[in-house]
Amino acid sequence: MRKFLLIFLIFLLTRCGIVKKRTTYAEKPTVTVEASEPAANPKTNPPDKRKEKLELTKADKVLNTALTYSGVRYRYGGTTRKGMDCSGLLYVSFAEHNVALPRVSYEMATEGKRIRIKDVAKGDLLFFKTKKSGKRINHGGLVVAVENDEIKFIHSSSSRGVIVSSLREGFWNYAFVKATRIL
Repeated sequence: MRKFLLIFLIFLLTRCGIVKKRTTYAEKPTVTVEASEPAANPKTNPPDKRKEKLELTKADKVLNTALTYSGVRYRYGGTTRKGMDCSGLLYVSFAEHNVALPRVSYEMATEGKRIRIKDVAKGDLLFFKTKKSGKRINHGGLVVAVENDEIKFIHSSSSRGVIVSSLREGFWNYAFVKATRIL
């Protein structure tokens, strides 16, 4: 019986991997790929007539600056990466591209040209009254995109920090007051 038990234990040890197997490692293979020359057929490869660089508009530059603050937490009166409020986000994003705006939302709303919501384009400002008993504008955002009648804007939410939201969301649609064009 002991012999059987001993043989069974040896069998288990060798089958379960307790006894280490010797492994050899080969060198990692390297692969090189060379690009081939494109065919010189003018019918299949017409010359590119747009050789000049595509310049970003000022609105694109302001938007790109604002988007770099995505995820920054909310801080009342904040204008840094440590914390940002809604008007601080707009103020800093425009200021970096030499566009002066007032520091607070209700004063920003007096700047630029008022536009209809159907004419909104990226780079325009949206203003809101978010307090039920509020008599003046207290929140602002920057239009990021208009896609299929949906307006997306970046702003600093007191609960979620700097985020992109949609004007279709019930709260923002209800609180919307006006849109203005600065650029």
